[in-house]
Amino acid sequence: MSIDSQVEYIAALIDLHRGLDCKGPGDSDFSRNLLNTLSTLPPKPRIADLGCGSGTAALLLAHHYQSTVRAVDFSSVFIDELKARAKQVGLEHLIVPICGDMAKLDWAEGSVDLLWSEGAAYNLGFEQALKLWQPLLAENGIAVISEMSWFTDNAPEPAIAYWQEAYPTMGTEAENIARASHAGFSVLSTHRLPSQTWWANYYDPLRERMQKMAITPSTQAVIREIEEEMQLFEHFSDFYGYTFYSLQTTNAVLPEVTA
Repeated sequence: MSIDSQVEYIAALIDLHRGLDCKGPGDSDFSRNLLNTLSTLPPKPRIADLGCGSGTAALLLAHHYQSTVRAVDFSSVFIDELKARAKQVGLEHLIVPICGDMAKLDWAEGSVDLLWSEGAAYNLGFEQALKLWQPLLAENGIAVISEMSWFTDNAPEPAIAYWQEAYPTMGTEAENIARASHAGFSVLSTHRLPSQTWWANYYDPLRERMQKMAITPSTQAVIREIEEEMQLFEHFSDFYGYTFYSLQTTNAVLPEVTA
């Protein structure tokens, strides 16, 4: 894909998700229940939401902790939506919207108590995201990161073929736990996002949005890919999905293993 084609594709992808509450699979009740398991955070934690989209998680975090959330996304469209939503619900004083690259944050080491990221780590690769973000966390800081994961070592061939093309480094939960350990984290817990929330909160609203969009060559390509993804998930959601990894810094990164 040429650079121009990539730009057009990303623009079409952003436009397709414009106005949707969820830019990817997630569920506020699920996230709220997960937050209730995090008992070691300070009363007013310093929070970051990386790859925040239009702020569903950032607003939940700000409300839950009544603490400031630095919310980062590369899309100015989504950041503008976040600003509007924060103002609408009276939380603008707790949200610091940042349009930027979550791989190039110039924040001080140890400046985050709770790092949250839903469905965004794959843009960097799960292991690389962990290595980049771990230094940002305070001592005993917690990261909650959702990552596409295999639930089995024996997935059906159509699912394997699709994800080898779409996300070659996608790992099993056991592999991702090992990656987290290697990046300097201990794993507190893992939680699989229920498949029905994919449809209720993301795929169904997205499908409705697709039906209303003007079709261009760029949007047609994006829609075709998303429809293929939906079909695959409909058949094989028992074998893969998003796992939320609750991680705590150990401040002891293992040495690189050489062959």
